[in-house]
Amino acid sequence: MALWYSLGIAFFAAIGTFLFGFDTGIATTTIAHESWIDYMNHPSEGLTGAVVAVYIAGEALGALTQTFIGDKLGRIRFMQLMCVIVTIGTVIQTASVNIGMFLAGRVLAGYAVGGLVATVPIYLSEISDPRFRGLIGGISGCGISFGTMASNWVGFACGYAPYGAVQWRLPLGIQIPWGIIMFIGLSTFMPNSPRQLIRVGKVELALSEFTRIRRGAASLEVEEEFSLMKAQIEYEMERELISYREIFRLFRSRVLVSIAVQTMTSLTGVNVIQYYQTILYKSLGIGSHTILALAGVYGTVAFLSNAITTKYMTDQWGRRKMLITGLAGIVLIEIYAAVMQMKFQNTDNKVGKGFAILGIYLFVVCYYGFLNSTTWLYGAEVLPIALRSKVMGIAAASHFIVNVAITEAGPSAFANIKQNYYYVFVACTLFFLGVAYFFFPETKQKTLEEVAAAFGDRVIQANDNPKGVSVVGGADHVETAAQQA
Repeated sequence: MALWYSLGIAFFAAIGTFLFGFDTGIATTTIAHESWIDYMNHPSEGLTGAVVAVYIAGEALGALTQTFIGDKLGRIRFMQLMCVIVTIGTVIQTASVNIGMFLAGRVLAGYAVGGLVATVPIYLSEISDPRFRGLIGGISGCGISFGTMASNWVGFACGYAPYGAVQWRLPLGIQIPWGIIMFIGLSTFMPNSPRQLIRVGKVELALSEFTRIRRGAASLEVEEEFSLMKAQIEYEMERELISYREIFRLFRSRVLVSIAVQTMTSLTGVNVIQYYQTILYKSLGIGSHTILALAGVYGTVAFLSNAITTKYMTDQWGRRKMLITGLAGIVLIEIYAAVMQMKFQNTDNKVGKGFAILGIYLFVVCYYGFLNSTTWLYGAEVLPIALRSKVMGIAAASHFIVNVAITEAGPSAFANIKQNYYYVFVACTLFFLGVAYFFFPETKQKTLEEVAAAFGDRVIQANDNPKGVSVVGGADHVETAAQQA
């Protein structure tokens, strides 16, 4: 019962990440329609490029806003605010009568989904049973890949619509209801984070929400987990840091791991391959409608790979193995893709071109199967409650900012160094493979409070004396209940 309730919460929360995936992907087909270009009076290349650039800039600002006010508003209130803003942004895009209005809608929508995609993994990690946190938290990543798949197929279908505004307004309009639906879910049955409630002193409400989330579990088990959670959060609050200098000094490993895991996803080249796959297909001599169909298949493979591994591997295999396997696989696949494109893109060898396309699909299986959900979940769960909003916002912003740089460089890079652009991502991915191998500890089956021990930090544990707590960790991290009193 508890698992099904948590799954329902996760699917509603993942509407936020679905909007991120859909709104990011739909711009690619929107600005390609001649009807959009004519309606917007043939915007310059700079203005057309700004459709993507201002959106990603908005995402970064939204993530940073979550850093500053996410804790003050709480998870539910912050996500509700972003739902309102994303609805306004999508309405403005759909109703745009000029390029300025369209860009304004893009900024607002980007701002909102940037805040959502930074918050949803935090929220889901904080309400999840540790046994199923990989599944529950991983659904946020599946929302991204489902949104990408949906945008690709909607873009393909609308390519057959009669010439006119329907070609590009309809795909944009499809986004409008989802922010409203998520807002209703947040206002009705979705619980607040018990951990966040403890942090703001609402302990009784936190216990009530925690009991609701763990419905069906033995009351003694629920009380024991809540007691440990409360003790750890209160212990951390006594030592809470406000200065970022102190945060980086005392929690350097956990902060850098969270930021690194988000930055490395951009530097695998996933967004470049996703945004410019149409250029890659075109370089192989493939026609326009077939290109859009291939992009739809790309999105479908991404979602299916993501969903299968989230269900059957993240909790069973563990985050560390998923990350290391995914990074190693991407290195090999990108080398293969670069070689295949070099050999066959300027030939008439259809079989060879098929092998070149295979490289793109192998990449999407590896990235979305092993990294997409895992990185967003892992980046949130390695952080203590006091830092989770502050640092996760910075980590998400770093993901978006790096994406801006490498995505903007994409067209020039493919024009000048062609498939050799892959080797830039190979080098970056190799670097992060080493970082993951040496510095990323395993977090599966641990409560968010127990994760601290993996980084050598103190973990508070309720003992037989209800008034005392003991500290679990290394020898230099042990305190008795008497010392704590």
